Amino acid sequence: MSNEQATVAEEEYLQIIFWLQEAGLPMTGANVARAMQVSAPTVHEMIGRLEADGYVTRDDDPNSRGTGKALAFTDTGREHAENIVRRHRLIERFLTDVFDIPWDQVHEEAERLEHWMSPVVEERMLKAIGNAQTCPHGHPISPGRRESAVPLADVEVGARVRVIRFENEAEDLLHYLMGSGLTPGLEGKLVESSEEEVAVEADGTRFSVTRSVAETVSVSADPSPPARVALPEQLVLAKEHWGR
Repeated sequence: MSNEQATVAEEEYLQIIFWLQEAGLPMTGANVARAMQVSAPTVHEMIGRLEADGYVTRDDDPNSRGTGKALAFTDTGREHAENIVRRHRLIERFLTDVFDIPWDQVHEEAERLEHWMSPVVEERMLKAIGNAQTCPHGHPISPGRRESAVPLADVEVGARVRVIRFENEAEDLLHYLMGSGLTPGLEGKLVESSEEEVAVEADGTRFSVTRSVAETVSVSADPSPPARVALPEQLVLAKEHWGR
């Protein structure tokens, strides 16, 4: 039987596992450890708690390619995960739109607030953000409404693009993206795609990021490259990985 209320630590893990599912990455303890930058034994212990409390199940998956036991949500686990993700994205949108906090600074604030928000506060926040459907980083506030997109790194030079979302919301990466000028909703033309840099031009202004960062920027494109799942490397949060 599951707990009526997940602990803060359990909610953090459920949120990460849900993100893996959204991104199309294998839902395994190895990927949870990579995303959270914690040790495998720590993850193993917490997943054991989630399993005991009825939030996830574990099973050997022949398609997991050696990354460990595959995780799956129970109905209760999925409900808890969707609720915490929705609250997180709602808070981010509220802090950006109502409190005028820059979008590269709201992720960590939302991490602190999401576990303590009451239904009354959630209702008021929903009213305050009006018709907004996504967080300021482009993710759907209501899970299940994720718009199809491809990595900016895959798009050919000359294609028209619209930035949909930033897949990795690590604070240092969001600061970098803010400095680059890219933002969800930006429309332009891909003008460079080299091993070092990918650049979009919009209204005469050039916006460029490293290729590794372009892997984490999801866009719609015309013409569009074939769709593919996210790279496991997109989970890495260290600054050194992003070439900065």
